[in-house]
Amino acid sequence: MEPSHSRKRRKDNASATQGDVKRLKTETKGENVSHCSHRLHTPRISVLRDHQQPMTQDELMELLHFAALGKAGGIGQPSWCRLHHQRKVKAVNVVVVEGLTQSHFYKHYLTLQHLRTHYSTRVSFTPPSNNLTSEIFSREVHEWDGSPGSQTEQESRPLHKVPNWHPVISKFGTKRRGPTAYVLTQEEMIKKRYPVKGMPGFEDFVCTDSDACVSDSSPLYGLDCEMCLTERGNELARVSLVDSDGKCMLDELVKPQNRIINYLTRFSGITAAMLQPITTTLREVQVKLRKLLPRDAVLVGHSIDNDLIALKLNHPHVIDTSLLYRKEFGQKFKLKVLAETVLQRQIQTADRRGHNPTEDAVAALELAQYFVKTGPLQVVERHLEELWGGYTVDLNESNLCGVAPTLSNRFADRLQKHGRSIAYLGKRGDVELDLSHQQWHNSDKELLASFRRQTTFPFFSVLRLSSVLDQVNNSSSHQERHYQRVCGSLRDARMVFAGPFSAGFSEKDVSRLFRCCGPVQKVKMLKTVARIHAEIEFELLEGALLALKTLNGLKVQGQTIKVQRPVNESMLDLDLTLDALMGDKINTNQLYAVKFNPHMTNCIQISAKSSLDATFVHHAKVNGLKLDACIPGLPHGVEESSVAKQRRPTSSKLTEEMLRETFGIFGKVERIVLPTKPGKRARYACIKFDSSEAVCAALNASEDLWKEKYVICPSLTPPHLHSWVTATTATTPKDSEGEAVNGETLMHTSPQDQDMEDVMRRLDHRLGKLFRSLPECTLSVVVLQTSTRSHLPGLCLIEVKQDLLEPATPFTLGTSANGTPARTSQSNGT
Repeated sequence: MEPSHSRKRRKDNASATQGDVKRLKTETKGENVSHCSHRLHTPRISVLRDHQQPMTQDELMELLHFAALGKAGGIGQPSWCRLHHQRKVKAVNVVVVEGLTQSHFYKHYLTLQHLRTHYSTRVSFTPPSNNLTSEIFSREVHEWDGSPGSQTEQESRPLHKVPNWHPVISKFGTKRRGPTAYVLTQEEMIKKRYPVKGMPGFEDFVCTDSDACVSDSSPLYGLDCEMCLTERGNELARVSLVDSDGKCMLDELVKPQNRIINYLTRFSGITAAMLQPITTTLREVQVKLRKLLPRDAVLVGHSIDNDLIALKLNHPHVIDTSLLYRKEFGQKFKLKVLAETVLQRQIQTADRRGHNPTEDAVAALELAQYFVKTGPLQVVERHLEELWGGYTVDLNESNLCGVAPTLSNRFADRLQKHGRSIAYLGKRGDVELDLSHQQWHNSDKELLASFRRQTTFPFFSVLRLSSVLDQVNNSSSHQERHYQRVCGSLRDARMVFAGPFSAGFSEKDVSRLFRCCGPVQKVKMLKTVARIHAEIEFELLEGALLALKTLNGLKVQGQTIKVQRPVNESMLDLDLTLDALMGDKINTNQLYAVKFNPHMTNCIQISAKSSLDATFVHHAKVNGLKLDACIPGLPHGVEESSVAKQRRPTSSKLTEEMLRETFGIFGKVERIVLPTKPGKRARYACIKFDSSEAVCAALNASEDLWKEKYVICPSLTPPHLHSWVTATTATTPKDSEGEAVNGETLMHTSPQDQDMEDVMRRLDHRLGKLFRSLPECTLSVVVLQTSTRSHLPGLCLIEVKQDLLEPATPFTLGTSANGTPARTSQSNGT
């Protein structure tokens, strides 16, 4: 159990840092508040937490089809990500850079300043089997029904009597979809006055620990509340929550805070005698609900806005059955009527004194489940006369959908049907698009200049850049060899050398010792004439960084070991690369954390005042923060009697609940990733906050976190690299004669490499100018694509262009006049 004074000190540190952030925001309030409010309603991309595999061509098409056509065009959200506020996307721009792989991006990471700083979503891309640019325009568009590629019975059968202006059909269409299709959007919740975080009138409401997005597999929970009338209006008197199986999880009577004027017994069933012994408060119920609801829970209720207001609870994912079974002109069916007609069940009967909230919660839940399972078309057809009075208009399927059966379903044709302008710019090639929409250019420079000179940008545009491919083909270094070079460099960045160890120390002992800093990929013992050392390769960059920070100087069996990085050419720019990764847009809100075993922490002492790497210090100062304590410094020695304890497993079990409790005081925790293998416990965690200020607050309190056995550092490894990292140990690179070559030979900079560096610098500069010329709210997609014959992974970079003033200008790594890397301050407009 943590001492109370330690927890209090950590909270004070977090509060002090957050106070600095609040003061900084107050100083620039007039300038930034409107932008923050605007940013909440602008399009943005978020990748689903369980999507870690490389993106396929089909998945890229899912995103492009939805971004360009949206639900109005009968297209559902992509299966691997969410594009929020799609209706506000003003244009879609796709740039296909041929000849480059994911390894090229990380080989020239420091050079590609625009691509690495302005694209917040990066996903590995599986090489396509055909011409990607042609496939984009010619691909058939399939309306999504909740499960990609499937076709339900209702899609193939004719429609007879339901017009497209029916209130349910006009809202939800005719296709059967997953539950997320019926979750209210933030705009709908704001418009209908549901509790939404940050909106006026809901400042004192409690927020649930909910994920940014939910999926069709997210659990549904039924909710219903009963109220009494008090001096301050209606207040909560009873609450019921049921799970997706209808099992009651919570049924509590609640004592209203103010004096009760009317118990509303006729409706609520609450009497004075029932509430007289009750001491449960609204706050206690809020705490229980937050513990019961998982992060991806979807709340279901009938007019659930009233229930959330009574609970003073903000929850972003709700399904309101009064809006599913909707009537014309905003009228609503009573829950009792829907239960009787749809579920064939009697509720709220006259022989009962008031409503039963558990019964009502189950009814609302089952109504939602029935609607999702059956689909809007069949729901309307089955209950047309009983609920909606029986429309008798006969329409065939073509008229209902508004699409002629003979119309082509190609993506380009669908875009033109919806009045969307399209364009292709690139070398002349096999592109299935009308010639009037194509522009052919001999060079990428000419192509990009021509596109930027246009007075009116097309809604959907594809640019195909080929000059890099020519450079790659002319280079003496083969693609496979280049890939192996970058793999070798990545292995070096995740590797440390340690020693000397005593003669009895084995690979297993070394692995047990070093895995306290993160998962160990491989250990190799190195025996010289006099001493024994070890080569330790971690799975992630953070593991090697923490090993250097915490284990260098550790005393093991009387020997003080030294932990150091490999010394070769590939490591010369590693400090700059790690600085840039630390400030990378996809890493700035994330922390890497491990929890040491108590026996291990007795061996290692933390430096009271140690400093962060330079880039993060600069980044913190720009945001108005002062960091006094950061990553643990060099440890002192340990006693020989501790060695036996070191050989035990050195990482305590990590749970999401434990991490949220520990790190939640620094700011809102959006997501916690606990990678673990079946049957194994998680040894490290990646914690994503909603702001970089929360990361700074946590780092500032690292000394107090150490007392709880936590060691933290800023995230370094991009999420999409996890699957690629594992594959880098598969083979050893070989030279042209088949002989294995060491890291120094592999990473030698040849004249061809220098030429390639110049090509990448020019490419990044031109793509930056293109990005800045795009209209606001344009979905920008850059695809680094290898040839169709290659198996090497490409990279897809995605961002929605926002012409908003940033509250702070991050430091990035530029190049000085003499060609050496230098720190510069750069905004989006430079």
